[in-house]
Amino acid sequence: MPIESILEKKSLGVLMHPTCIPGGGVCGTFGRGAKEWIKKLHKHGIEYWQFLPLTPTDSTGSPYSSPSSFALNPWFLDIDDLIEKGFIYISNKENLGPINQHKDHFDFDNADNLTKKLGNLLLKGWSSQAEDRKINFNNWISRNSWVEDYSTFVVIREEFNMLPWWKWPKEFKIKNNKFLKSWIKKKSEEILIKKLIQWHLDQQWSAIKNFAKSKNIKLIGDLPFYVSRDSADVWSNKSLFSIFKNGDLIFQSGVPPDYFSSTGQLWGTPTYFWSKHKRTNFDWWRKRFQRQFELVDILRFDHFRGLAGYWRVNGSSKTAIIGKWINSPGRTLLKKVKKDLGANYLPIIAEDLGVITQDVEKLRQNFELPGMKILQFAFDGNEDNPYLPKNIKGENWVVYTGTHDNSTSFSWWENLDYESKRRIRDEYKFSEDPSWNLIEIGMGTKANLFIAPIQDLLSLNDSSRLNKPGTTKNNWKWKLNRSLEEIEDNVKMFSELGNKFRRTRN
Repeated sequence: MPIESILEKKSLGVLMHPTCIPGGGVCGTFGRGAKEWIKKLHKHGIEYWQFLPLTPTDSTGSPYSSPSSFALNPWFLDIDDLIEKGFIYISNKENLGPINQHKDHFDFDNADNLTKKLGNLLLKGWSSQAEDRKINFNNWISRNSWVEDYSTFVVIREEFNMLPWWKWPKEFKIKNNKFLKSWIKKKSEEILIKKLIQWHLDQQWSAIKNFAKSKNIKLIGDLPFYVSRDSADVWSNKSLFSIFKNGDLIFQSGVPPDYFSSTGQLWGTPTYFWSKHKRTNFDWWRKRFQRQFELVDILRFDHFRGLAGYWRVNGSSKTAIIGKWINSPGRTLLKKVKKDLGANYLPIIAEDLGVITQDVEKLRQNFELPGMKILQFAFDGNEDNPYLPKNIKGENWVVYTGTHDNSTSFSWWENLDYESKRRIRDEYKFSEDPSWNLIEIGMGTKANLFIAPIQDLLSLNDSSRLNKPGTTKNNWKWKLNRSLEEIEDNVKMFSELGNKFRRTRN
């Protein structure tokens, strides 16, 4: 069977996380706003919608450090859908608290409070639901073994004031199932709330995915390589991770010193005990992939290089200077995932940014996975820069102006030094709107897929930036403060420009 790539032709996409979509009680939800966005993409022949992980976030709002790599973020729960289907009864939505529809940032505490209220209403209305609904719910729970551990984990966490699991009392920390059995009985209502929320999120997203399919829109999700130390994944499967039973790290993840950092980066997530994953036939990883492919059509695999080899640092280290490169069995794992999918190709985009070695390149090429090119990284004056449009060889790439971790293109240009600006202007036509100049350069590359963040379509500055790596304040909060109708012209312009480069679906 010949290997194929997921990207077959020239096309366009937009990067926008669901939290950023206008509407919803606090932030965007799995409701009408998401469907309206899909309709708009379809109308203008744009075939891809990319977003960040749909998982619950950590306390800083990051979906890349989630308490579960299987669960969905409760903030996405759509109130209108629950009311229309009779799952909750409420005379006035305003009783649920402050609505945050027209601000350009949302508040995590408001989102959490709304989730709590909706959870209590779901519990209140559950006993009066029809029997077939209860059967559907129970069947879903039995098909998704992660729900039990995740729901229990979250309730224990709340019981102990959100402390990480390694600071819980011993029986909870070591996950003594005999002890937990009676505790779970006592907390059955609280645990049921968490399960109901996950079930409804799953149903609501499933409806959105089906709607996207009917409009020929492909959904691109995101999967981090590592999982958070303080997660249901690690708490429930300690033997798969380099962690002691008491929660101390045996080894931790990171990257060695480089041009950007003299001490490297220490990420604090446990590395994998690959020998154990091999012995269990990669069961946890395969379930993780299976879950993601239920939710999306294509996955951007964050830190793809970790599938070839990873930088392992002692658990007690304070910097990433002293460590060791360890090989990963990525090829074996990806072969199994491909077999599980029963496809000629793997629907994966490899996030292969940064210093990439030959083994990573080989792994990506073995499976014909498209890699990533970021235009904001291209113009450092180095003629061999791999992100320079003229150096992007072949078509199996996804080109971006920037990602969720970058400045907006408007602010990138503002902060660029004079010499770099002069060099770019000498080679390209750069007008007063750098976002659109960069978009046009990206569309003109050979890459099959070009994606721009919504902030660049709107020529916004860094006050609308989604995340600044290395910082923990004011990230992940940005939200569109205009209706989708008000940005119609920008989406249309993006499509018309794409049409010039034969990237839109007619």
